[in-house]
Amino acid sequence: MHSEASEQTIDMPHQHAHEHPPLPAPSHQGSVLLDIGAGTGALVIHTTALQDGLEIHVSPDTDPAHRTHAAVRPRHLPHRTLYAAVITPLPAGHYTVWDLDDTAHGSIAVHDGQVTDYHWA
Repeated sequence: MHSEASEQTIDMPHQHAHEHPPLPAPSHQGSVLLDIGAGTGALVIHTTALQDGLEIHVSPDTDPAHRTHAAVRPRHLPHRTLYAAVITPLPAGHYTVWDLDDTAHGSIAVHDGQVTDYHWA
């Protein structure tokens, strides 16, 4: 399975000045495919509507310059709308979630074959 390719860039060094394609459309229940399995997992970063369109970066704890990112998008469900960035596939390991000012927002462990939730507060 594969994720929405336009949501993320994998294995790119962190840069502040880079261009992105237009944001993907909001997703609906069952429309985001996760590429998880042996050695890889997925990270879902839950936010509020205020972060819609925000690009959130993560990096392995051991290599802070090796970052990947995804944009926060609305996720429409039958009875509510959630906002989240979805990063998949992500090699299993420990990650730093970066704040907008390039300081560590928090850390999280991603496990192979699993979806890990992180709450941006």
